Amino acid sequence: MSDSAQVNVNENWCKGCRICVEVCPKDVFEMKDFVAKVKNNNLCTGCLLCELLCPDFAIVVHPPAKKKLTVDE
Repeated sequence: MSDSAQVNVNENWCKGCRICVEVCPKDVFEMKDFVAKVKNNNLCTGCLLCELLCPDFAIVVHPPAKKKLTVDE
């Protein structure tokens, strides 16, 4: 199970504004051919800044799966 969120960029919707690259506190994004790409998804904390500020609605952040707690009997 991963502790990082899963980030998806719809490249067909991205207009290359660079907002996600600039606001991401963990440097998850990079620009390639004028389109935002996920550079390192493992660094994503799930803060949602990129998703909330994307003017093209091209980014979706899926939070990390919740860990099941177990009780030792």
